[in-house]
Amino acid sequence: MTSEQLRAFLQVAREGRVSTAARGLGLSQSGLSRQLQALEAEVGARLLVRTPSGAVLTDAGERFLPHATRALEAMASGRAELERLAGTPRGPVVLGVLPTVGAFLAPDLMAAFVPAHPEVRPRLVQDHAPVLEEGVARGTLDLAILTLPVRRVDLVTQLLWDEPLVLAVPRGHRLTRLGRPVALQELTEETWVRIPNMVGTRAVEAACEARGVTPKVALETDTAEALGRMVERGLGLALVPRLMAKDAPAHGFDVVALARGSPRRQVALVHRGQGSLTAAARVLKDAITDSVKQHVAR
Repeated sequence: MTSEQLRAFLQVAREGRVSTAARGLGLSQSGLSRQLQALEAEVGARLLVRTPSGAVLTDAGERFLPHATRALEAMASGRAELERLAGTPRGPVVLGVLPTVGAFLAPDLMAAFVPAHPEVRPRLVQDHAPVLEEGVARGTLDLAILTLPVRRVDLVTQLLWDEPLVLAVPRGHRLTRLGRPVALQELTEETWVRIPNMVGTRAVEAACEARGVTPKVALETDTAEALGRMVERGLGLALVPRLMAKDAPAHGFDVVALARGSPRRQVALVHRGQGSLTAAARVLKDAITDSVKQHVAR
């Protein structure tokens, strides 16, 4: 069996759908299905069953899952040892990022990293924090940049930065003209655009619940770029991290500060431990720290 087959199996087990897993791995659905069929032929058992609601692990698949995870970890450790002997970082490295990090930090990071390390083949996977955390734990991601807290105690967590949330509003909005920070309690009657499961989304929901009202949501999206464009077009307000709002004038919306005591988010780099990182993952880890110093923590 190959590492590609094991990654295919773990990705489907994590996502629950072959189509979603294929997109995450950069494969066609037919290509991913061939990987799974080859793996099942190798182990001599059916590992997954497709149902109308998604892909479900069989009993054999459930039993095989922890072994597949450990096998990938062992292969990564062995590759890291060989790379240490060779002295040159090379090969694939998979980095999971939050939507806002993918849009507003990753371009600067990769623009510096890729020319400096031509032997390394980075791949970005964008998702929400719980999914990224699970991807690191299962070995389908080498590194992830996600929001704290991290639930799993077996992962290594390095705080990268701490930032406030701010309010993104259409140009010329009345809240801009107030000329002062606003409290979340003042915003419970506003209309919102949002990304599900973001820190800002949960903060708005909590503020509305405290006032006994339901948030008015114009639409939801899963990309930071789309969120900013929707605010720009006047569909609603968005509670976003400061990272996303640093270039607000270029994106066509205004930024309003929140009052003291409003929510913040902590962003961390997560991996399975230094010994599990390949040389390629280690140099990317160092590059992430340097990029944060240059583009965020200043």
